[in-house]
Amino acid sequence: MTVAPALAASPHVMNTYGRLPIALSHGRGCRVWDVNGKEYLDALAGIAVNTLGHNHPKLVPALQQQLAQMIHCCNYYHVPDQERLAQMLVQRSGLTNVFFCNSGLEANEAALKLARKYGHDKGIERAQIVVCEKAFHGRSIATLSATGNPKVQAGFGPLVEGFIRVPFNDLQALQHASAGRADVVAVFFETIQGEGGINPMRAQYLREVRALCDANDWLLMIDEVQCGMGRTGKWFAHQWAGILPDVMPLAKGLGSGVPVGALVAGPKAAHILQPGNHGSTFGGNPLAMRAGIETIRIIEEDGLLENAARVGAQLRSTLEQALLGRAGVREIRGQGLMIGVELERPCGVLTQRAVDAGLLISVTADSVIRLVPPLILSSEEADEVATILLPLVFDFLSE
Repeated sequence: MTVAPALAASPHVMNTYGRLPIALSHGRGCRVWDVNGKEYLDALAGIAVNTLGHNHPKLVPALQQQLAQMIHCCNYYHVPDQERLAQMLVQRSGLTNVFFCNSGLEANEAALKLARKYGHDKGIERAQIVVCEKAFHGRSIATLSATGNPKVQAGFGPLVEGFIRVPFNDLQALQHASAGRADVVAVFFETIQGEGGINPMRAQYLREVRALCDANDWLLMIDEVQCGMGRTGKWFAHQWAGILPDVMPLAKGLGSGVPVGALVAGPKAAHILQPGNHGSTFGGNPLAMRAGIETIRIIEEDGLLENAARVGAQLRSTLEQALLGRAGVREIRGQGLMIGVELERPCGVLTQRAVDAGLLISVTADSVIRLVPPLILSSEEADEVATILLPLVFDFLSE
């Protein structure tokens, strides 16, 4: 399919994305249409962003109302909806205070600054933060340094110092890497690695790391940017392990498509940053706050946590029944509506083949098919995702 000429790639836009040759025009529910009128089932949700799908009948009027009232005001003044959204996040997380920004990168950057300030306040001048292999925390210089992907780091050295990298789900390695070090201030990881290949932390490991942080007076910082906001069937993926972090960055699905990020902190970390330590021009603007408030309200009104758990389990089961045991398939993993299908060889060609078949997916970590559809996905649509995707995988495996 060719994109309408007027919307073809511009020579004036920086060539920073390997784009597929379609341009989307509009959407409704879990369906989107391109500028040529072709329909697609959206199993990507803007990379886990469009929590409520497209053109949601409750969200759109609320945002239209807010646009007519106020889009932006600076943080010299109180923004009432900041307090409303902060209270909603505090109530659902068990933490105490929130800083608002605009993206996951910014939320993670704020977490790193907070951890360093925590160390400086304790007299640690060169604070060290433990991070994981295969992690992805953003593309600023600091979050890129915390990220565990040499491919995306290449060409941007020297990276920021202050990170100790350990294998995923390996408590012994974490203990060994930090043994005897008085300069460690925090452990920072994703509950389910997204860009790293849909790799979940084991619940027992999460509990063990929480205990290790408590024993050493470290901050436990859990990046819930991609796996949070109901995607796994609980508000935040770490809640399946029954623990509380000290610091939790959020973004992506929090605003259902309106850019918003948040750093949620518990008592140990909530008051480390003081006026002048950190800030954001656009962070916490009225439009983004309204989007977050309405997203949470609609998730609860429409039972989308339960839907994510139920429909996600159905889709995963369908994929497992069809694929597990087949040559070329390594593993199917994830939780709720965050599912990864790992194949034994790179499968990036499947993104274009899926587009041709009317399905939006992505491939991450070279060989993992990533499915992160809107939380409104129905049982029938989950079956349709499998019906479109499985023949593509079968054909790929037979090549």
